[in-house]
Amino acid sequence: MKEKHLARIYLLEAIREFFKTKNFLDVLTPPAVQNPGMEAHIHPYALWKTRENKLDDLYLHTSPEFCMKELLSEGLENIFTLSYVFRDEPKSEVHRRQFIMLEWYRKEVSYQQIMKDCQELFNFCSTYLKEKGVPTVAPVEIKKYTIQEIFKKTLNIDILNYLETKTLRKLIEDKFPEVPLPKEKLTWDDLYFLLFLNKIEPKLIGKSPWLLFEFPHHLSAYSTLKKEDPRVCERFEIYWQGLELGNCFNELTDPVEQKNRLQKQSELKQNIYNYSLPKPTKFIAVMDKGLPTSAGIAMGVERLLLALTGISNPFWD
Repeated sequence: MKEKHLARIYLLEAIREFFKTKNFLDVLTPPAVQNPGMEAHIHPYALWKTRENKLDDLYLHTSPEFCMKELLSEGLENIFTLSYVFRDEPKSEVHRRQFIMLEWYRKEVSYQQIMKDCQELFNFCSTYLKEKGVPTVAPVEIKKYTIQEIFKKTLNIDILNYLETKTLRKLIEDKFPEVPLPKEKLTWDDLYFLLFLNKIEPKLIGKSPWLLFEFPHHLSAYSTLKKEDPRVCERFEIYWQGLELGNCFNELTDPVEQKNRLQKQSELKQNIYNYSLPKPTKFIAVMDKGLPTSAGIAMGVERLLLALTGISNPFWD
């Protein structure tokens, strides 16, 4: 138990030291916020009542993203934060309802730079932990594939030929009958993730991290579309030891498009889960003020610790 706590402490030290060498500012954002994040399938905790037994209108954040982007809009450039975030999701060996998130942003760069950061961060942390006496995997080169490439490599299909809901469903029915396919109506996103989680993700194992980028445009979230091919968006996810570690966006700066996407996420949450969140008025104001060109990533620290060291159940509780 002592070794696990020390390894976590040393990893946090390593992360801070790494970003110090890159001239990043270490910032702290508030965990209690008016809007905790708008992703339809991520569920927050509400701070229900005050001491006076009055209904509170604050939530525990699911990510510091909105506050970090506010700092970018106010002129800060390269910034990172380490903080606990909170999500109402089932507890498992690789997930907790509260966990430490590392999030960093670079101003005036593309997400290609964040890819380089990830490689350098992994190598730095591995070396740092070894120097502290914590056994780690050797620094390894990240494998990079577009989503189109990984589907071709793994399933011998071009996923970009199946960007309509009907065609993707038929593909699964005809070629992958082992994938559990509910009879009820599913969105394109639902079908994609059924296929990805059952047929692709289990293959993302081995000593090297996997970086998957250029997702189909349906999964753009807060990322930009690729100008040369708007069928895909400029975001990536990184996997290691079979775990999703991080999610990166080439950040969307168009306030009109951002509002449209936020509204769609709100409607989807209401339709699927029968609840909605307050309108993210502060974040909308940030977008109207002007978010600079930037790229950012969120990464689970305990999962990174597990990938680097093999320590099981790396969470605090």
